[in-house]
Amino acid sequence: MHYSGWRAEGPGFSRLQDSQGKGILSMFKVEDIQSYGKEQFETVVAHTTSLQNGLSAIVNAYGDYTKKSYEDTKSFVEKLSGVKSLDKALEAQNEYAKTAYETFVADSQKIAGLYGDLAKQAFKPLEGVVSKFAPAAAH
Repeated sequence: MHYSGWRAEGPGFSRLQDSQGKGILSMFKVEDIQSYGKEQFETVVAHTTSLQNGLSAIVNAYGDYTKKSYEDTKSFVEKLSGVKSLDKALEAQNEYAKTAYETFVADSQKIAGLYGDLAKQAFKPLEGVVSKFAPAAAH
């Protein structure tokens, strides 16, 4: 190999030796590549951890809703079994339906919010890429 007359040195370049012991120029240092790889790995681990936490929060919210729903249903059945008149049975059923609906709506909104947060976390790594290619918004 012959590299006469060409010389580039500075940041991002380093001298290596080829198989005959001659100096050749390399564009990147091994340490720079390793450092970049380490940064990317740490970024992936951080994002994966945040996604795992988001999924865990969703699973816990579903579990809490299921537990509350089961307890409300159990309480309704116990109350219904002790009722001796049709009016009291309808009153208990109406109360149960109202409570079940309110619980469902509240927990559904909570879970929907958790899914929204999870989606934001999932697409957070792409924000940097998109911002490089998206044109600046006109004001």
